[in-house]
Amino acid sequence: MKQQLSSINTTSPEIKYLSLFASDHRDFLLSPTGAQPNLDISPFQIKISELEDKIVGIYFSANWYPPCQSFTKLLIEVYEQIKEKNGSNFEIVFVSSDEDLNAFNNYYQSYMPWLAIPFSDLETKKALNNKFDVEGIPCLIILQPDGTNIIHDGVELIYRYGVEAYPFTKERLDELLKEEKEKHERQTLSNLLTNHDRDFVLAHSTSNEVSVSSLTGKTIGLYFSAQWCLPSLKFTPKLISIYQKIKQKLTQQQEDFEIIYISSDHDDLEFDTSFNTMPWLALPFRDSTPKDLTKYFDIRGIPSLIILGPDGKTVTKNGRSLINLYEEEAYPFTEARVELLEKQMDEDAKNLPSMELHSGHRHQLTLVSQGNGGGPFICCDCDEQGSGWAYQCIDCGYEVHTKCVKPVVQTSSG
Repeated sequence: MKQQLSSINTTSPEIKYLSLFASDHRDFLLSPTGAQPNLDISPFQIKISELEDKIVGIYFSANWYPPCQSFTKLLIEVYEQIKEKNGSNFEIVFVSSDEDLNAFNNYYQSYMPWLAIPFSDLETKKALNNKFDVEGIPCLIILQPDGTNIIHDGVELIYRYGVEAYPFTKERLDELLKEEKEKHERQTLSNLLTNHDRDFVLAHSTSNEVSVSSLTGKTIGLYFSAQWCLPSLKFTPKLISIYQKIKQKLTQQQEDFEIIYISSDHDDLEFDTSFNTMPWLALPFRDSTPKDLTKYFDIRGIPSLIILGPDGKTVTKNGRSLINLYEEEAYPFTEARVELLEKQMDEDAKNLPSMELHSGHRHQLTLVSQGNGGGPFICCDCDEQGSGWAYQCIDCGYEVHTKCVKPVVQTSSG
């Protein structure tokens, strides 16, 4: 959990939306609804002057990029909730990075309920990107009309707090951080996994239910996944194998480990298909808790594995990465255990060749560490997360786990 939002700029002058969004030939923005139809384009026009005194989010996005599509769906929900509760005091302006006008029209007119810079106005779009130093999409810049603060990481705010972040003032964000800290300090297995209608999780046994209270004192993995997710289909079999090895190992040590499936499946059939392959527990599919947990742990993508300690507190959000790096040796996933494994990895790396030829890549790979380029990455061989030591192509950035390198077999001629 981040304790501050460093992107808040509190020294900005008063925001003048006309100077931000207008051009020499345009004093309006596009709108999916409005009173002034334009014959050249299908959306309506709204005067930029109508934004004065409003909180405005500038949304940099594109139809071709899946993370943008995913965030747009969430942002629409939040936008409509804010508008319903607070009337017209909040607005969003879309700045497109789409490849052509058809892509822009499909993205904007099919989905978005807010305003937009015309696709053809490349100069204004470029100026906005430069002014707010936009380095990647999706990006949501939030402006207060009096210039009291500019928020650059609106995407993170929406993912973390949703509609509760409104009105996006420094005071409100400080309040949310305090509430979040207090909530995590009070965190227990019971208040995470139960609600007023349910105090159990699902099992494969004949009784079909396991009380959450019976899991107290165990190390728990919360596995966020779905049947439709290709990375999940690859990672789940690996996790099953590691889970079984950990359970077998712990039989003799009077400790216990359990995993609970937190589903993002589309329907009951997908949920049943997923859960039937898994040897662990699950939250019921039609329950509200999975959605609450996704928001609480700020899950941006699946599969994701959150580890809770015997006291119910969060040990790490990086369970998937630790499984990929250390397999069953990662248990119990604590800082002390990870530190020990990292030291062992450093020792093992001393015996690895500094250069390797990998059968999956045309260039020679160089052994790199966390300190000289081997930070968090996605392995180009197994498509799983990694960090620490890796083999990296200096020419093009290709990177693989040290254990994924498949040396090129040299064949002799003659």
